[in-house]
Amino acid sequence: MVGSAVVRRLLELGYARDKLLLPSREELDLCDADAVQAWFAETRPAIAVIAAARVGGIYANDAYPADFIADNLAIALNTVQAAFQSGVQRLLFLGSSCIYPKLASQPMREDALLQGPLEPTNEAYAVAKIAGLKLCQYFRKQHGVCFHSAMPTNLYGPGDNYHPENSHVLPALIRRFHEAKLQSAPEVVIWGTGTPRREFLHADDCAAGIVHLLSVENPPDWVNLGCGEDLTIAELAHKVAEVVGYKGELRFDTSKPDGTPRKLLDTQLMQSLGWKSAIDLKNGLRSTYQDFLSNT
Repeated sequence: MVGSAVVRRLLELGYARDKLLLPSREELDLCDADAVQAWFAETRPAIAVIAAARVGGIYANDAYPADFIADNLAIALNTVQAAFQSGVQRLLFLGSSCIYPKLASQPMREDALLQGPLEPTNEAYAVAKIAGLKLCQYFRKQHGVCFHSAMPTNLYGPGDNYHPENSHVLPALIRRFHEAKLQSAPEVVIWGTGTPRREFLHADDCAAGIVHLLSVENPPDWVNLGCGEDLTIAELAHKVAEVVGYKGELRFDTSKPDGTPRKLLDTQLMQSLGWKSAIDLKNGLRSTYQDFLSNT
């Protein structure tokens, strides 16, 4: 989702497609160190954006922690090392807002990193992303290469994963309400109490922020990417139901986990670098639902 959005942004800005190296999963397994090293040695890109990851929602993170930590550690180590060895001077690694402590002060500043325990349900993924961030920081410190990271908030948009169990909350709600609408279901069950607060950034906004960061001469080691506003899961569910056109009831299953109580990023550092988000949630939800309809 994010990689495709970055490509769209670069093409909008006039970059030639034949200058973009875009290996698919089938062409390059980022968990295969030898394959990654060979690809970088052959192609020798000037700039690398590492947007790939094994991702999922609260169920997937909690059910498959070994897969999440192993695959994401492998992706980070393989790409950062191979990029350095092939002479890449600029690399941007994409992390996640889940790197911050579960009970971090809100909004979460970049210096909250490693200041408290992580949310247990996605700790494996978060640890791998922290390792990737630190890899970039220390390669930069030791070798003088401009390897840096961006930490986006919850993302959504074209190309999202709408799997009924393994997707994130927003695409999961889109699918659930859409299917309930088709089936005229009287209610939709939503995990948790509905009280946790979350921030959502459209993938095209995230891509614009990434490309902007690549133009910053001396970027921070890591910086938050968000819109600076959040809402409760219950409020989000009602907004999605309205966009989809679902008229039934919403029931919250309080036996299911809520996850982190609140995840709002402090975006002051990114704004000081000359960028802020431009796509509001209402319009973003509408375009995302149309993309869902076009691909289902």
